[in-house]
Amino acid sequence: MKTLQFREAIAEAMSEEMRRDESIYLMGEEVAEYNGAYKASKGMLDEFGAKRVIDTPISELGFAGVAVGSTMTGNRPIVEFMTFNFALVGIDQIINNAAKIRQMSGGQFPCPIVFRGPTASAGQLAATHSQAFESWYANCPGLKVIVPSNPADAKGLLKSAIRDDDPVIFMESEQMYGDKGEVPEGEYTIPIGVADIRREGKDVTIVSFGKIIKEAVKAAEELEKEGISCEIIDLRTVKPMDYEAIVKSVKKTNRLVVLEEAWPFGNVATEITYHIQANAFDYLDAPIIKINTADTPAPYSPVLLEEWLPNYKDVIKAVKKVLYK
Repeated sequence: MKTLQFREAIAEAMSEEMRRDESIYLMGEEVAEYNGAYKASKGMLDEFGAKRVIDTPISELGFAGVAVGSTMTGNRPIVEFMTFNFALVGIDQIINNAAKIRQMSGGQFPCPIVFRGPTASAGQLAATHSQAFESWYANCPGLKVIVPSNPADAKGLLKSAIRDDDPVIFMESEQMYGDKGEVPEGEYTIPIGVADIRREGKDVTIVSFGKIIKEAVKAAEELEKEGISCEIIDLRTVKPMDYEAIVKSVKKTNRLVVLEEAWPFGNVATEITYHIQANAFDYLDAPIIKINTADTPAPYSPVLLEEWLPNYKDVIKAVKKVLYK
């Protein structure tokens, strides 16, 4: 094992895959000369040159379309959005073209493309730069949605995403790029659609993903001091979702809390709640609780932002509620 920052794990995954396959290229705003807005492509221009690490104009619709079209001529692009908030400018290409090319061409054209960049809030960036769109993209057939929470998962899942013949939405976090963690040496991938049991427990299941899972871990550590044992499931992949892992855990603990940094209406937590009541209802000893942001645009004020964003205290409160404590 070696210790890498999250951004280094991302760069290493892309570089390894580009060395393996010359049809892979990276494009986006500031990915080349500036080494990436978050330095997640540091050194790649020097190694692969300007034909494979491409700086683009500030035109997400344009370069997303170029990348999608290039898959039809045998390329496997990686598209970096400076933030997925800006992907809304190019969402027509993602939803109406990338997600549908294989079906609409009768299987003649797969669309091996990765759209990656940061998601959700990253401090005081205000309403239009603090949005989580995982459930939006997961709602669209044809797209796979991955949200890693640590450097090892980031590298292994990104390599799998790049090798996948379907379009993949790969969501990171500005607040995780500096996170350090152990990453396996040598070649390895993590299969898409397999959740990770981050922490084993017997009293309650907590399901989460992405950077907000840190709050679940912190809550579990605090609750352990009170004799409450929490099992934490890191989804890693939102679509396809590892329903089996969640159901298996709930059948063991009989209680479920879902923590997600997203607006409360029609989100990933809602889907999980439906699936568990449909497939493990008789095992539940308490109603499921889902923890989300407030149903408002993200505020700029630090005081309001703290209230808007879920934290470990909210998780502790929810766990105690399902345990009737």
